Formats: sequence, structure tokens, C-alpha cells
Amino acid sequence: MTNATSEDLINEKRYERQVILPEVGPEGQEKLANAKVLLIGAGGLGSPAALYLAAAGIGTIGIADADTVNVSNLHRQIIHAQAHVGRNKAESAKQGMERINDSIKIVAYPYRVTPQNISDIIKEYDFILDAVDNFETKFLINDACVLAKKPFCHAGVLRFEGQVMTWTPGDYPCYRCVFEEIPERGSVPGCSRTGIIGAAAGIIGCIQALEAIKYILSCGELLTGRMLIFDGLSMRARIVNISKKSPVCRICGEKRDIFDVADNHAEYERGGGC
Repeated sequence: MTNATSEDLINEKRYERQVILPEVGPEGQEKLANAKVLLIGAGGLGSPAALYLAAAGIGTIGIADADTVNVSNLHRQIIHAQAHVGRNKAESAKQGMERINDSIKIVAYPYRVTPQNISDIIKEYDFILDAVDNFETKFLINDACVLAKKPFCHAGVLRFEGQVMTWTPGDYPCYRCVFEEIPERGSVPGCSRTGIIGAAAGIIGCIQALEAIKYILSCGELLTGRMLIFDGLSMRARIVNISKKSPVCRICGEKRDIFDVADNHAEYERGGGC
């Protein structure tokens, strides 16, 4: 038996439980194998999303994060090992995905995503996941993806709660339509001040991975024009319909004034990036 045949048999066995789904099948698995998904952020959201995308057989996965693994990350950022404390998160996440599936391509971007480099990074990918924890980079991802017509999934999580929405090219409201402008720094407390349950981040990150998979397979209903809000304490989830673009949205509204994120970077200078 040749190595190629052995690998084919391993992969066939690996994906058999999803290939039997009518929404997937052999053709869908081939779509996944040919797909390219980028995760910006390898933390509480990016960790579970990356693991499940790798396990599903996404052919190329990019992971971007300039931060290093801290021991305080480990309760929720499950892709990282204790032995990786002090290592770059993108490189650590790459190794974590390789442990799950060594037959896919993983590209690590161990540096900040900025207004100057984001357009070049996202152009290589079919779907982008916003898995960051700061507003400056969330707005940057939104603006760059809308301008490049790249579908993406936004998510946020804090304490026991999370939210998810997806944008695809078309007549759908974007992240900036909903939240308009970057909040003043410090006006919205982060998890370092208010705390976070790791399992809540896991649930929301997995939903992001599922949105990416559904988009690639062209099945189900994406969270376009809708936001899913999850409360882990009550175990209630609700959908908020966002039916229309905001006419005052600076990136997709009637009087838009952002045409190039590299030329509109002043508001990101105070951000930590990712």
C-alpha cells in the first residue's frame, strides 16, 4: 500500500461522519478542502473556531495574532498548551491545528493586522473570522472586508454572554451599520476587568466556525441581517433582526466617506491591533 493510498484512506475515515450529511457529501467535502479561511485572533474565540475548522478539513487556514500566550489565557484559549506560555499565539495555534489535522495547510501571521497590511492579507481568503477582543481591530476588519467584498463573521464575548453576526456582499448591514463608531477607550470594560467564562467563548467561537462552514457549503441560513445574542446564565439565545443598512454608515451607507482603510488609519492608531 502506497503512502498516498494510506493518506486517502485516513482522510476518508476522518471525515466520514460529516460526508454522510446530505448538506456535505463528497462534493461538499471537496469544497471544504479547497476553501481558505482566515482567523484574525487566536484567543478565546479563535481557539475553538480554529480547532473545528481544522478538524472539518478546511484546506487552508490563516491565523493572525501578534500577542504571546499568557498563563491567564489558558482557561479559555484552548488551542494553546501550558508549555507554549511566552510563545506567539499565531505560531502556537498553528501547532495546535497541526496536531488535529496534518493534511491541511496552515499559515501563521505572527504580527499585528493593521490598516497598511490587512487588505493584502485578506485578499487570499474566501471567508474571514473576526475573533479579536478590541473595537479598533473589529472596525478595521469590517471596513477592509466590506471594501474588498470579503464575507466575514463578527463575534464578541464577555462574562457569560456572546454575540455573532455575519456579513456577505449584498444588501446586508455591516458591523459599522450596527455599532457606528469606535467607543472611547476604557468606556466599555473588557474581560480583564469584568471576567469571562471559557465555555461561553467556546460556544461563540464554534458558532463562528459553523458560519464559515455553512458559507463554504452554501447550506442553511447565515446570520446576515441578524445578530444572535447568547446568555449562558439563562441558556437563552435570541435573534435580533437588522433588516437594513444604516444610511449614515461610513463604509456602506449613502454618504460613505471611507474608501481606503490605509488612508483612514488615524482612528486605529490608538488600538492595540491583533
